[in-house]
Amino acid sequence: MIETLGQHVLNAVQLGSVYALIALGYTMVYGILTMINFAHGDIFMVGAYLSLAGALFLLGLPYKLPPLMVFLGALTFSMTLTALLGVLIERLAYRPLRGAPRVSAVITALGVGLFLENFTLAMLGPEPRQFPALIPATVLPLGGLAVTPLQLLIILLAAAIMVMLDLLVRRTLLGMAMRAISYNRVLVPLMGVPADRVISLTFALGSAIAAAGGLMYGLAYPVLDPYMGIRIGWWAFIAAVVGGIGNIRGAMLGGFILGLVEIFTPVILPSSTYRDFVAFSLLLVLLIFRPTGLLGRPLFERV
Repeated sequence: MIETLGQHVLNAVQLGSVYALIALGYTMVYGILTMINFAHGDIFMVGAYLSLAGALFLLGLPYKLPPLMVFLGALTFSMTLTALLGVLIERLAYRPLRGAPRVSAVITALGVGLFLENFTLAMLGPEPRQFPALIPATVLPLGGLAVTPLQLLIILLAAAIMVMLDLLVRRTLLGMAMRAISYNRVLVPLMGVPADRVISLTFALGSAIAAAGGLMYGLAYPVLDPYMGIRIGWWAFIAAVVGGIGNIRGAMLGGFILGLVEIFTPVILPSSTYRDFVAFSLLLVLLIFRPTGLLGRPLFERV
């Protein structure tokens, strides 16, 4: 019984790590621009496909590379290109609307998401793509749990990314500029802070982290399709709201809570079809009693 419970918790931490990475993109953009980037789930989808392209290219080379090197190459490739995509989206779609009513940015974000979905559909077709197994599927017995190297890699890499991002926001000049702009986007540029550059870097960081989540998700659940970002994006958005949108640590906490919800719902309830019902119910209850999320969103800590 305890081993089974521990195995479910391990699986929830693995899935929650992916949700937390994607939720970080939502919370960073909201923190600095107070807008919901509804295209972020589709940016995650593009990152997953770019990871697949990078992995297939490296696996097709005439000389055989070690699996970890293929993984790192695909990760670097997808994070770099997805970061550029995030900057491009911010520059072309969102920057011209900064002075417009907030609903215009929301509609534009939905339009960008639909564009990414349909562009991928037109380029690659509707057939799901199989992600190659880059990491050996051996099982390591650990205290009664069956742990795979892939699970360890996902959890440790996600933890490293989250810690580095937290340190970047709290201990570097770039992070200080992000927090300053989130505090007052009008006055801070008058003090010499390049607001446009900082906002572009925020989009680049959030998109690159989403690409890392896409690679991890593709390895753990190895079927990609152009609409995969819709559901995953919504779950990550719920995670960001549950944790406290605008708060980086809140997004991480929300991601792990949603991972627990997704794994334990079919264990407790009769079917996995209740997952969305439970997740959205959790969101509604939380918004009633704590509208700012579990960790709130203090103004001076926004990103």
